[in-house]
Amino acid sequence: MFSAAGDPVQTGLVANLNRPGGNVTGITDFGVALAAKRLELLHELLPSAARFAVLVNPGVSPSIELLIREVQAAATVIGRQVEVLTAGNSHEIDAAFASLLQRRADALMVSPQALFLSRRAQILTQTARHAVPAMYPDREFVEAGGLMSYGSNTFDRERQAGLYAGRVLKGEKPSDLPIMRATKFELVINLQTAKVLGLDIPATVLARADEVIE
Repeated sequence: MFSAAGDPVQTGLVANLNRPGGNVTGITDFGVALAAKRLELLHELLPSAARFAVLVNPGVSPSIELLIREVQAAATVIGRQVEVLTAGNSHEIDAAFASLLQRRADALMVSPQALFLSRRAQILTQTARHAVPAMYPDREFVEAGGLMSYGSNTFDRERQAGLYAGRVLKGEKPSDLPIMRATKFELVINLQTAKVLGLDIPATVLARADEVIE
């Protein structure tokens, strides 16, 4: 049973969304496909920003190539530039932030990958130290002091996965259970962090927020 952010077919977890085959099933929020939406929200927050950066862990998933393409396409539509920063470990995360400063990126978008969730404290420390507005894939970042996040509701996603686990324990075959898709998505904003960064959150963005941390 899995709970994934990417496309489970692309990553090789299952053969088909409707009939997974093998001995695995689960839920996905297709978080990689939300990349364009996250960039749109960052642009709405920072309309004068000319250059955005996206932090990815390369080589661990074919979905990352899709994420980069979607972000670059979305940036082209709004007439902005995107810098791709790569990191595969803690040392490279620090190096990525040094590169971000050198390239004069106005804001950062963190991709939905396990490495960055596990290094959440390090990333938040770097963004605070360098006063970088950042968009994250999970609310856990915002609850810990990050600026904003957009992604599937973690509780609802894990609840759905738990229901499927129960069905498997009762005898149903994972191969017969279609891959579920997350249905609840949320925009979370930390107003305290925005104040520290000297940002005024536009009313249009606040109106779309599902939760505001004050």
